[in-house]
Amino acid sequence: MKRNGLIVLLLAVLAWAVLALVLGSPSLRLGSGTTAKASPACLPATAERSAALAGTALDVSPAPNTGTANPATQISFLGVPAVTIHRVSVVGSRSGAHPGSLRGYSQGDGASFTPRTPFQQGERVSVGATVGTGQSARRVAFRFRVDSPYPTSQVKEFPAPPASPADSQSFYSQPGMRAPIMAVTTPDRDPAAGDIFTTNGPGPGQYGPLIYAPDGRLIWFDRLLAGATAEDLKVQSYGGRRVLTWWKGRVLSLGFGQGEDLIMDSHYQTIATVRGGNGLPADLHDFQLAPHGVAYITAYNPILCDLSPAGGSKGGAIVDDAIQAIDIGTGLVRWEWHSLDHIGAAESEVEVPKDSTPWDYFHLNSIDVEGADINPYGNVLISARSTWAAYQLEGGAGKVLWRLGGNRSSFKMGPGTTMAWQHDARLLSGAEVAIFDDGSNPPIHSQSRAIRIRLDLKSHRASLAASYTHRNPPLLAASQGNAQTLPGGNTLVGYGGVPAISEYGQDGSLLFDAHQPYDTSFYRAFRFPWNGRPLSPPSLLASYNNTEEETVVHASWNGATGVASWRVLAGKTPGSLTPQATIAARGFESATTLPHKYAYAAVQALDAAGHVLGSSPATRAIGFYASLTTTGGSP
Repeated sequence: MKRNGLIVLLLAVLAWAVLALVLGSPSLRLGSGTTAKASPACLPATAERSAALAGTALDVSPAPNTGTANPATQISFLGVPAVTIHRVSVVGSRSGAHPGSLRGYSQGDGASFTPRTPFQQGERVSVGATVGTGQSARRVAFRFRVDSPYPTSQVKEFPAPPASPADSQSFYSQPGMRAPIMAVTTPDRDPAAGDIFTTNGPGPGQYGPLIYAPDGRLIWFDRLLAGATAEDLKVQSYGGRRVLTWWKGRVLSLGFGQGEDLIMDSHYQTIATVRGGNGLPADLHDFQLAPHGVAYITAYNPILCDLSPAGGSKGGAIVDDAIQAIDIGTGLVRWEWHSLDHIGAAESEVEVPKDSTPWDYFHLNSIDVEGADINPYGNVLISARSTWAAYQLEGGAGKVLWRLGGNRSSFKMGPGTTMAWQHDARLLSGAEVAIFDDGSNPPIHSQSRAIRIRLDLKSHRASLAASYTHRNPPLLAASQGNAQTLPGGNTLVGYGGVPAISEYGQDGSLLFDAHQPYDTSFYRAFRFPWNGRPLSPPSLLASYNNTEEETVVHASWNGATGVASWRVLAGKTPGSLTPQATIAARGFESATTLPHKYAYAAVQALDAAGHVLGSSPATRAIGFYASLTTTGGSP
């Protein structure tokens, strides 16, 4: 990259360090609190709770003796058939008995009791149930305390300023669309890896999920309405088929999201929506589909909390991070894990606020479910930015099996393995963990990197297996980012707060390099092979040139793959259209000029063999100046 380009990049990196306030470092304070009186105690004396109900095969949520249950929580019984759960009683110390309904999970291994009315803040709740049938039936009981939610209704969202016109691309056939440009600086050397999947926002420009071809050509952009942001677009498996998944919602200035997770088929139709349960909206940081119709999501739970034991305010608040395993078929919460039940405040690398601003002490940013295809209670690997550590959690019980990094690491960290403000921990075969190590904010490392750490589980040592950095120029991301290990062993790195995307070979060679405009931001970036066929028809704009002696046709099909050429039809009436030209598909939008003035036109998208993939309706041609008004000017 030339000197001027490097200067622009460095200025953009400095400008977008503010994104650390949104999806990254909570070490910089935001806003002012909303409460002046003393908050309830919430920091546990012992930072380890277990969801396992002693003497049974059950894991329950809320966990026994937890203090992190939301007032709108349901009671989850996981590990036995629903038909063996009877006579559930739920009594609040202030609100009294809570009638409700018991509903079984689609997987047949448990049920949730949903109270008709919510609990009261701060009260203790006693739960009893009979589990088993006949002589094997036994009565079980446990208790939990209800937390005091921190109000977020008045918390501002991250601002969305307009993007520079030079940073976006527009199209005659897609009025109003302003998709970010992806510039390719190192041409692709790994075509089997597929297309590029990413998002735009928070930051300048239009928000939405994006798919690009490796040459930078836009394939799909689902432009969202104002107030909605898209994050974490990727390809997963659901019901035996490949699907798109992504998060949609509002991004709060506190550093997390409130929204829902979407599952789309190859026609870009939403086939399932996964919402958070227990009164908590789905957060943006991760959404993982497991077999058997189970989804794992992140959910942030800001609560009032006396932080004076940690050196903070008595009228303080804290962000308690949660993982929920959702039964997609019923929407019920099968299992819920809370950071405050397991991770002590002393593990945080973030300064405790002296006011009532919620302390983002943990900042959960990834979930990786292990062995879920054969074990619905597989262990879970998570990453927490604010503690500089990854954690392996015991499936079901939720106990921490080991810590990697941070100030309580279970492993002796070898040279080059120390991480800071990291993101996106994924367990690989051979006891290796892949991580995107942001190294900032504030800066701890000189540049961000993707690393693979090899674990020796017997000697409890961690060693650096591989490290990938961007050399020209060096990149330091203040937040976000990911490291995707591709099927062939290469590594795709999304730099997040610095919107660059690079693929590295196992030897460290640069196989692909691209970036979105440097004043924008994305959350993660991925590569997957993809075949998309929208149900909506192709779009076109037919207009007369400024002499009104020719007809100019622009055609596109947002989301379609495999379009090799366009057949252009035109005529005096919608019923008299005949083929006038066939043109090669070039880029997202293709155009041609017909040497006559036609009243109507239509297009057909053709594959490489000339088969029709989709047809547009007949569209009336408009005048040249009207076309500029319709599209907002020339692309």
